[in-house]
Amino acid sequence: MNTSTPWHLTAALALALSLAACGDRETADTTAPAPTASPAPPPAPTTPPPTPATDQWIGQWNGPEGTFVRITGGSGHYEVTVQNLDGPRTFVGRAAGEKIEFERDGQRETLTASDGAGTGMKWLAEKKDCLKVRTGEGYCRD
Repeated sequence: MNTSTPWHLTAALALALSLAACGDRETADTTAPAPTASPAPPPAPTTPPPTPATDQWIGQWNGPEGTFVRITGGSGHYEVTVQNLDGPRTFVGRAAGEKIEFERDGQRETLTASDGAGTGMKWLAEKKDCLKVRTGEGYCRD
């Protein structure tokens, strides 16, 4: 009598064990909870920075005897062209609160809102809408 197991029984047993192992793996994979993605937070509202009050000064402001200050640019960054009796010169200006600061000949200068009388210039005394660098240097809108 042969005590060895016939090969077809061994093969059947191997096949059954293989299928059982595969079946358990699939069951484990399908019963595991799927990871859930947390919803993305809504984007933060982006509000543009407020427009500086000094942006209202963009344009040309006239002084006596053909002098003027011309402001170009915006959003707090400007080119300030000053025309005096020596000719025009352009400077980089920046909003600083309700002023525009620029450097001229190594000195910090400041343009501020004024009226004609505040400029200290008799030619502008009757004007209402002006900018002043310092007493004696002012420019107004006509």
